[in-house]
Amino acid sequence: MSGLIGRKIGMTSLFNKKGKNLPCTVLEVGPCVVTQVRTKAVDGYDALQLGFDDKADKNVTNASKGHFKKSNTTPKNKLAEFRDFEEEFKLGDIITVDHFKEGEFVDVSGTSKGKGFQGVVKRHGFAGVGQATHGQHNRLRAPGSIGAASYPARVFKGMRMAGQTGNEKVKVQNLAVVKVVTEKNLLVVKGCVPGHKNSYVIVQK
Repeated sequence: MSGLIGRKIGMTSLFNKKGKNLPCTVLEVGPCVVTQVRTKAVDGYDALQLGFDDKADKNVTNASKGHFKKSNTTPKNKLAEFRDFEEEFKLGDIITVDHFKEGEFVDVSGTSKGKGFQGVVKRHGFAGVGQATHGQHNRLRAPGSIGAASYPARVFKGMRMAGQTGNEKVKVQNLAVVKVVTEKNLLVVKGCVPGHKNSYVIVQK
């Protein structure tokens, strides 16, 4: 689906027309530059590659400099491809937050916060097993049995156990657009969005 690249600014709350307080996330979306136009004739599919957030020249390879030079723009930190734009764009065109309207719904994807190695209670929401008395002293947050003994004599793949948590791509769907602030390129959506502050996000219609 069509969309734009943005950055998570942080969370706030707004009151709707009925006086209800809504938890919201503020995103800086765009302006994004069209850095490549893919077509069925050349690439086998139609799509637009967009660039967001300027990058210092010293950190850019010569090949990348040539790529951005074709669209007559400065090097960008974040690139992403989007399909199904209703309008037609050409190299160097700039797409702003006006692409979204108040009241419509968007999907936001980003990289969730990394939480390191965590146990099953935090990682999978286990309640813990056993009782807290009668001599028990170290099994409150343990996962319990992870399988049978002589049969099947192995642990099945996908068994929920302790391990690395977070730092993975997450998409949150159907977030309502509460407000669009054109002059500051801000998009306010209802609910929370994956990632830490200033992390890149992809916003799709």
